[in-house]
Amino acid sequence: MFLKHLDKNNLHHAYLIEGNKDGILPEILKFMQGEELIQINLDSFKLDDARELKSLGVEKANTEGKKIFIISTNSFLLEAQQALLKLLEEPILNTHFFLIIPDINSLLTTFRSRFYLIKNSKEENKSENAVKFIKMSLQQRIDFLKELLAENDGEQEDRSVDSARFKALNFLNELETSLVSRTVLDTTCFEHCFKVREFLRMPGSSPKTLMESVAIMIPNL
Repeated sequence: MFLKHLDKNNLHHAYLIEGNKDGILPEILKFMQGEELIQINLDSFKLDDARELKSLGVEKANTEGKKIFIISTNSFLLEAQQALLKLLEEPILNTHFFLIIPDINSLLTTFRSRFYLIKNSKEENKSENAVKFIKMSLQQRIDFLKELLAENDGEQEDRSVDSARFKALNFLNELETSLVSRTVLDTTCFEHCFKVREFLRMPGSSPKTLMESVAIMIPNL
């Protein structure tokens, strides 16, 4: 459990947590209950969002306790990361940041270095659906993806972390975790997943089409 890294009486000024926000966010909210909590849930964290966070970050808390920012995002744009370097480098008294993102490799090394990194283990991230997906026929995989991504499929301007893009990235991470232990796979499958992840981070790309290409690439196991 990632909570073993946290001491409410001695918090680091910024935490970077890699994983699925659906399992992580409720635990943070419960753990930090009683403090001033500010949640920011976005598909893509942009420069304007960084400017707003800087403005909010320097404001004093409304209570005598701690001021906690909990940011859930699918991707953190380069210029937004650069804009927040100083804020994260100079801790503010009783102000703490939690950033939840599915893949920390998408972040600048200099940006990551400002955080206390918490990385879920492979077992914690493993998904039953991913294991089942690998064993499905191609048509079953296509049907599964259609249902998984149906809610926001095609809503390219949707900035919610519950968007099809966010769901696709999370599921792709789970798939890769489940595939790693299968030594019969060659590198082609993983190389394709890497390319799909890069395209998923691009605004305007189609999560459904990209994930269907993954369904085709993974052999029946």
